[in-house]
Amino acid sequence: MRLLTRLRARRDAAYDNKYHHKLRGRLWRALQDTKYDQYHDANRPVGFSYSNPFPPYDMEEGDERTLLVAAPQEDLLAEVAEDFITNRELNIGEMPFHIDEMTSISPDVGEPGTSGTIESGTGLLVRIPPWRAADYGIEKEGDQAIFWRPKHSMEPLKAQLENNLDKKHNLFCPEYLPGPSDTEYDLFDSYELIKTFAIPVTVSQGQELTYVLSKWKFGYTVRDDDHRRHLNLALDTGLGEKNALGLGFINILQGGEDAQA
Repeated sequence: MRLLTRLRARRDAAYDNKYHHKLRGRLWRALQDTKYDQYHDANRPVGFSYSNPFPPYDMEEGDERTLLVAAPQEDLLAEVAEDFITNRELNIGEMPFHIDEMTSISPDVGEPGTSGTIESGTGLLVRIPPWRAADYGIEKEGDQAIFWRPKHSMEPLKAQLENNLDKKHNLFCPEYLPGPSDTEYDLFDSYELIKTFAIPVTVSQGQELTYVLSKWKFGYTVRDDDHRRHLNLALDTGLGEKNALGLGFINILQGGEDAQA
């Protein structure tokens, strides 16, 4: 499920590509004193993901932008929406916005047999654990996780995306339902790499790290109801790591359904 938020620039501003930390902070302020506040510093996926304020261009006062916040927990989005209604200012660093309106939407990849394309709206962070490096013929880089790059082949990328989604499935879906790794098919039919790039990301106050990210177009055909659930979970939680920093947010580019509440 998603909260679609229409924003209006309150003054002229340059677009800040390092928006991640500031936007994350605004969302956590919206969840302050709720039951989700306990997960702020928890070492587990929180369950929400979000887009960049788009389109990502410099703006003049009065320009419109859109922000999407997604989560598998409807009440989490309700808490964010309630705060956005009460506090209409949404300032992301030096980009000051006013919240004009909000709409709840529920994108769906479609019933079994549906084909479509999913595109990464923000870069995916995929890291290979050092203890798995030898399995893929990758030279270790000390004890640090290894950022996926095209030279590493598709096998570790597919494995890490599936393992990460498994963790989210265990957190947000009933335990009796099979997770992504319990199926005999890949999550996606095709993987089209758009680009890889490195960006500095502020991960906490005063700490900035450089992440190697990748953008993709994923082709899919919904195999069964379990596969449909897995893909829709990815739409809600994001793919890969650090979704609460705005990484790994994905959209249905074509195919699927888009229900508006």
